[in-house]
Amino acid sequence: MEWWEAILLGLVQGLTEFLPVSSSGHLLITRALLGVDASGFLDFTVTVHFATVLSTIIVFWSAIVQIFKGVFQFRYNNETDYFLKLCVSMIPVAVVGFFFKDQVEALFGETLSTAGVCLLITAALLLLATFYAPKRENTYRNGISWWQALTVGVAQAVAVAPGISRSGATIATGLVSGVKKENMAQFSFLMVLVPILGEQALSLLKAVGGEGFGAGVGVLPLVLGFLAAFASGLFACKVMIALVRKANLGWFALYCALVGVLVLIFG
Repeated sequence: MEWWEAILLGLVQGLTEFLPVSSSGHLLITRALLGVDASGFLDFTVTVHFATVLSTIIVFWSAIVQIFKGVFQFRYNNETDYFLKLCVSMIPVAVVGFFFKDQVEALFGETLSTAGVCLLITAALLLLATFYAPKRENTYRNGISWWQALTVGVAQAVAVAPGISRSGATIATGLVSGVKKENMAQFSFLMVLVPILGEQALSLLKAVGGEGFGAGVGVLPLVLGFLAAFASGLFACKVMIALVRKANLGWFALYCALVGVLVLIFG
């Protein structure tokens, strides 16, 4: 992998991890367009995903600290309620990851046709959230109920397929189930931290058990990819928070539909 390819792929990862357009799908498409060798690409993917997780932690650092301060008061307050609902949202993806990961990978695979179809599914979810978002008053504690937390967790589990946006699926499902935009943005980004870290830890263990982490890519591309993903991730995370709270997600639906169709035609 060339240094400029690493930077470009890192930028793609950082920008698309938080925008509802699927980072995994775009990495797959970009890799195919650049003709990057698949050898060692898993190591690169692990590295840039970790970079975007780190950018999420930095953006939400004050919120994360506040939550843990409340939890360690050892009483049922707003922070404890929020933390437990985050835990509930992680149950579906944990079940898929521990018991069905190999079956899911075998079913979908990392092919351009799969990414194209899944991008169309992402577009449909975003359109649904755009035109059908309940206007009823949400009186649940922290703006989200237990069943809503579980529902967006199911959406995250479905988003393991390459091309289905994790943020797009969870935010769209939350909005359709009645969670307000201002509550859904932060919850969506925080609920994916532990699953992504767990997923990358498992991938790292597999990679280390092979010929050595980064052997097929090189140190410089890994470092440049990490920095590019981290910097663009900081930008995209802040932008996405503002977009979820104020903007129409229909434009992202149009983009995903267009890219999905192009991939299916020319892929």
